[in-house]
Amino acid sequence: MQFIDLKSQYLRIKDMVSNNIQTVLNSGQYIMGAEISQLEKELSVYVGVKHCLSCASGTDALLIPLMAWGIGEGDAVFTTPFTFIATAEVISLVGATPIFVDIDRDTFNINPELLDEAIQKVKNERKLNTKAIIPVDLFGLCANYSRINEIAKKHNLIVLEDAAQAFGAVQNGKKSCSFGTAAATSFFPAKPLGCYGDGGAVFTDDDNLIEIMKSIRIHGQGSDKYENVRIGLNGRMDTIQAAVLLAKLTIFDEEIELRNIIAKRYNELLKDKLVVPFTPEDNISVWAQYSVLAKSSEERQKIQDALKQKGIPTAIYYPIPLHLQKAYSYLNYKQGDFPVSEEIAKRVFSLPMHPYLTEEEQKNICNAIA
Repeated sequence: MQFIDLKSQYLRIKDMVSNNIQTVLNSGQYIMGAEISQLEKELSVYVGVKHCLSCASGTDALLIPLMAWGIGEGDAVFTTPFTFIATAEVISLVGATPIFVDIDRDTFNINPELLDEAIQKVKNERKLNTKAIIPVDLFGLCANYSRINEIAKKHNLIVLEDAAQAFGAVQNGKKSCSFGTAAATSFFPAKPLGCYGDGGAVFTDDDNLIEIMKSIRIHGQGSDKYENVRIGLNGRMDTIQAAVLLAKLTIFDEEIELRNIIAKRYNELLKDKLVVPFTPEDNISVWAQYSVLAKSSEERQKIQDALKQKGIPTAIYYPIPLHLQKAYSYLNYKQGDFPVSEEIAKRVFSLPMHPYLTEEEQKNICNAIA
């Protein structure tokens, strides 16, 4: 059994992918070919924002807007410790300081009330300039943007939506990647919309920001290739990856529907055995992961062992919250600082989730857990 079945998806769109890639090969435009601008246009329309900037990875998609805003040393950026390191890593890469905020127990996304408290605390200490919030749309579910954006407005902060796991998700009728001043997503192969390598995109309605980000994406380029008006990076997406994504977009909405059918079936089969995911009203998740909670780390290990014996893969996202990672020891956080993140990290694990998971496979998984 596959944890994520990319082969079945490929077989559905094999001819389209092959034709799209062949078109790129025939054109010889392997960098910034026509497919790049076509993809950016289709993605911006899909999300419902004015601008989309494709880039080399989800990490670059987070980094580029921070660079464009000039966030750096002496600045505080607020985010969650219960996420992949890239979210906080980009804050450190620009020289700013990550300020972690604990998560909501039900959604695993950043807790808005604790966020408000954390911002006020940093303001009162007057050691750092409060600049931005990076909420994470974890496991495919949007964070609470109505509340987060209220808090951002109150404190005059930028919101950078980290939708690396949630492209295609919906909250109150709006698509993910439309909630912040800018938003970032990832097209890593395992993501709900993934390419065949690394890739990412940034979204914004800000006309000035998009022009700066275009420059940063290509080494701080000015009017031509050899004029550099700012420090940038090599952050372009390969044309072939855009060609792959254009093919995958044609079946993406159908795959989201299938993911939701599968998640609903999991919920019914597992609701008496484990703590199943919570989806708030007016939200549609894209189920990048289907993550459940065991009663304890010991029970989790027993269940994972039982599943492994039957050839069923599982994964743990994320076993060590960021505030306890060696890379962030310099921030002087300690065990107990973010109790919900720490507790969830000990109990959470993810089951196979992809649009091509059969009902029989799901029943086998759930029976093995029972």
